[in-house]
Amino acid sequence: MRNDERFEIERAYDLLPHVIGASWACIWFRLNGIKKPTEDEFRNKTIEYFSLVEKIDQAYPADEKFESIKSYIKNRHKEEIEKILSGKNPEIEKRYKRYVDYG
Repeated sequence: MRNDERFEIERAYDLLPHVIGASWACIWFRLNGIKKPTEDEFRNKTIEYFSLVEKIDQAYPADEKFESIKSYIKNRHKEEIEKILSGKNPEIEKRYKRYVDYG
């Protein structure tokens, strides 16, 4: 697959973990009155919400011409979860620090 064919998916996955995952996690912690979740609690809750988009690849038909992009989406989703769990997604870490500092 050419880089230009996956450009939009790459940009989406640059944003989805923190826009969907961390934003929804912050709301969940706030509404439950949890002001100082641990990093692991925050990361796991972020993954819980981010995982709601896991099957987004199913929006494309089961057609051979979509197989490479669908495969890329699945792999990128797994990579993002690994980055979140290991603390290597800087946007998630920034959101965690901001939440703990300002709730």
